[in-house]
Amino acid sequence: MAPTAVGAASGERGLKSLVWQKLKLSVFDDCRKEEEWKLIILDDFTTKLLSSCGKMTDLLAEGITAVENVYKNREPVPHMKAIYFITPTKKSVDGLINDFVSKASSKYKAAYVYFTDFCPDILFNKMKSSCSRAIRRCKEINISFFPYESQVFTLDVPDAFFCCYSPTVEKANGKDAIMEAMAEQIVTLCATLEENPGVRYKSKPLDNASKLAELVENKLENYYKIDEKSQIKGKTHSQLLIIDRGFDPVSTVLHELTFQAMAYDLLPIENDTYKYKTDGPSGKEREAILEEEDELWVKIRHKHIADVLEEIPKLLKEVSSKRKATEGKLSLSNLAQLMKKMPHFRKQITKQVVHLNIAEDCMSKFKSSIEKLCKTEQDLALGTDAEGQKVKDAMRVLLPVLLNKNHDSYDKIRAILLYIFSTNGTTQENLDKLIQNVQIESDSDMIKNWKYLGVPVVVSSASQQRRQSRKDRSSEETFQLSRWTPVIKDVMEDAIENKLDSKEWPYCSQCPASWNGSGAVSARQKSKTSYLDDRKSGSKLIVFVIGGITYSEIRSAYEVSQAYKSCEVIIGSTHILTPRRLLDDVKMLNKPKDTVCIKNEEKL
Repeated sequence: MAPTAVGAASGERGLKSLVWQKLKLSVFDDCRKEEEWKLIILDDFTTKLLSSCGKMTDLLAEGITAVENVYKNREPVPHMKAIYFITPTKKSVDGLINDFVSKASSKYKAAYVYFTDFCPDILFNKMKSSCSRAIRRCKEINISFFPYESQVFTLDVPDAFFCCYSPTVEKANGKDAIMEAMAEQIVTLCATLEENPGVRYKSKPLDNASKLAELVENKLENYYKIDEKSQIKGKTHSQLLIIDRGFDPVSTVLHELTFQAMAYDLLPIENDTYKYKTDGPSGKEREAILEEEDELWVKIRHKHIADVLEEIPKLLKEVSSKRKATEGKLSLSNLAQLMKKMPHFRKQITKQVVHLNIAEDCMSKFKSSIEKLCKTEQDLALGTDAEGQKVKDAMRVLLPVLLNKNHDSYDKIRAILLYIFSTNGTTQENLDKLIQNVQIESDSDMIKNWKYLGVPVVVSSASQQRRQSRKDRSSEETFQLSRWTPVIKDVMEDAIENKLDSKEWPYCSQCPASWNGSGAVSARQKSKTSYLDDRKSGSKLIVFVIGGITYSEIRSAYEVSQAYKSCEVIIGSTHILTPRRLLDDVKMLNKPKDTVCIKNEEKL
């Protein structure tokens, strides 16, 4: 298990602590016995799930001495009992069965089996006939999503993007299977939140959202019929909105200048891990995990880079002034010396140094090429310049970017896409010229394949549609290079204020509970015992995007929750996007399925 994962003990962290509490109650408390230590056996999915909300010290407190992988060969420990926390898949169940082939060769004294979600009869019967004598408990706990942040979840199925939007999958049954699996996962999120939301979907341009919404609605109905506690029978005062990725293509390719979004776009951050050097290029490489246990990260991740660059040095000066250990200019090398002189301040300074490194890394990329791009991108995205003047000729705005040799092909493709999105498509002739002049023939599918997401790419000049009308935010204070607001923020605000058009956003359920997102909720609603106190009686708005969400959309969920105290917004998706990764995925949409690496086949 990752020792750096966020722990439940670090105070309330929304979804993360909620998932940990449910695991504690459903698994650890369920099989606890005084003075008895156990092992826990996990598969890949549950390893990642447990790492997302707990750490080894949390497990030790629950009487767990070791963590093992169900797929790997393990030394027998016949005097100990084992908890199997696994997904109900053939591979994981076979791993369990193999541990208890015969009484003489059993690896453990007994097995306590907990499945993430519903176990198919065929697997259950196979397990029952093979090793029922060793199994003391067998339960389904209904958690098959990942709490990524306090208000963010993912299903960790990035391949759903290909399965849902590729024309090569339409004829196969792969799309139906992944839709079913996603619906099951979303229901486990609702069950964990103890909500039975009214389900709505964006009706156009594609039908993925309506299909998934229908599946989720049916499975929710079924779940609350058979839920052994029958905690909530009817609909609760919450809403679930399901949206296709093509609803806002602009936010997926625009360069964002808020800290988290900018860092994940411009820097090689993998698995939330940032690598840096403190003593210049020749110094030792260090790693930092960007996680919610780091309070400074939580405080600054949604701030504009200009504010971050102002804030961190102030914090560092505060620490250094306490010991007057540095003199002269504040620099990273001075800070390294400061840390050596002040070991008890090391942890505090390390966090600040990490974020200063990230901010400086971002700014060096920004100054070298991104700054000029940003003005062009904002003007194209909004159709107006910083002074509010309408952009009359979008091609004239785009050309300087295409002619600039400092911009790589990804950045030029992002700019071309913004031009196409801003005009709701372009002519075939125009598109061919753009691709030829920028010499991106080999990557042209990064542009053309957006049509599979329902986004107009090639149109006849006569049929160009008008720009989508947006909320007027001219009175809001923004930086000139950060004027764009993700469309999802408009949707969240309209949903809370009950302003969504019911034709554009139909309900699946016949009679949803009355929605009152911006006001007080009926006192009859069941209060939660393990969630954030100030939201106990509030409504929840759950937003799910098929095919990935951006960090700017994640930020919107927190901003809207902050503005509407009575309603908490929880946002989730199949996975989390960065612009470069999305363009690579879009490029593959028209390729045959066997040329695309599809994971999770076992679950499909």
